[in-house]
Amino acid sequence: APLGDDELELVRKELGWDHAPFEIPDEIKDAWDATTKGQTAENHWDDLFSKYSTQYPELATDLNARLAETIPNDRFQGLNELIDELQQNADQVATRKSSLIALNALTDDFPELIGGSADLTGSVCTFHKNSKAITAADADGDYIFYGVREFGMAAMMNGMALYGGLIPYAGTFLTFSDYSRNAIRLAAMMKLGVIHVLTHDSIGLGEDGPTHQAIEHVPSLRLIPGVHVWRPCDTMETAIAWKLAIQKRNTPTALVLTRQSLPQHDRDSDTIESIEKGGYVLSHESGNLEAVIMATGSEVQYAMNAAKKAAAEGLGVRVVSMPCLDLFEEQSSDYQDSVIPAGFEKVMVIEASMAAAWKGYTGSKGVVIGMNSFGKSAPGSELFEYYGFSDDNVFQKL
Repeated sequence: APLGDDELELVRKELGWDHAPFEIPDEIKDAWDATTKGQTAENHWDDLFSKYSTQYPELATDLNARLAETIPNDRFQGLNELIDELQQNADQVATRKSSLIALNALTDDFPELIGGSADLTGSVCTFHKNSKAITAADADGDYIFYGVREFGMAAMMNGMALYGGLIPYAGTFLTFSDYSRNAIRLAAMMKLGVIHVLTHDSIGLGEDGPTHQAIEHVPSLRLIPGVHVWRPCDTMETAIAWKLAIQKRNTPTALVLTRQSLPQHDRDSDTIESIEKGGYVLSHESGNLEAVIMATGSEVQYAMNAAKKAAAEGLGVRVVSMPCLDLFEEQSSDYQDSVIPAGFEKVMVIEASMAAAWKGYTGSKGVVIGMNSFGKSAPGSELFEYYGFSDDNVFQKL
């Protein structure tokens, strides 16, 4: 607790300090003033880097690119090519594997990526085609095997981001993000562009059961100010999520990914661009708008299938994919209203996480199909059906 004015006055008398608050005597200021020393050091560095740039122009360009606060779109050559190719690819892929596909497309253009995992490399798909392990015998790598140390891993990522010139990413299961939470929170406070790859995101992981099935974790991560939580529904959204995670150098990102395979969804070029806004209309209604179904990740497929059933019966149902709620809420009110009309009451949300977190979007007349308990040990497909995540149940609740 503060001493208070009376106690401070006594301390001043005891120390013989008769200067006014915040007054620094010149002799003390001069003794501690390091601006001249700092300017000399900066001039030396500028001269050194100028000579380095002349002798090693390619390396100097690479260093400047690594230290830049903004990353231009033309650096994403490999990922942009992948995004173009995905329009012709309808394969079902788990988004953890979609993440690896995106990483493989990024690695040649971003040598500053430094990855790792807390003893789950094979499961979380973070070891890309060019990855090389950093070991005691060979430090010339870009991948760290952290061991079962989620908090240590997250804290080390923060340190690397603070040092600069590196883009740290690392993976674990979503449920284990609880161990990393304080470091993620600090990354948000310090505005560090670290990337957390968090897989096995729901009851969809199956028989490992409730200890591993994330229920409260996605809304809990969304509650941390300044963190972008992405839960993509297919490879396209996953690729865009990686692009935004790298571009936003002052924002920590959590990529929440599935164990199970998911269908790919068709989009035109304008719709693909809209993914970067965090939420967008994936499927427009036919005729008058009668209901909006908003979904994330693996549950988008149920929204799409239910909307098709509704259209066959003449109902106008709009499907909104919301891969990054945090980013969507940063958009203008005009854009948000174009996706979910202001005051529109018949809104359904589908997400295999705590249902209560979505009440702000559905209001009293809407519906949330979500989780209100821990999961069970059973095949993922059976669990989705058991908890109401199915085409028929979504359609019936419209």
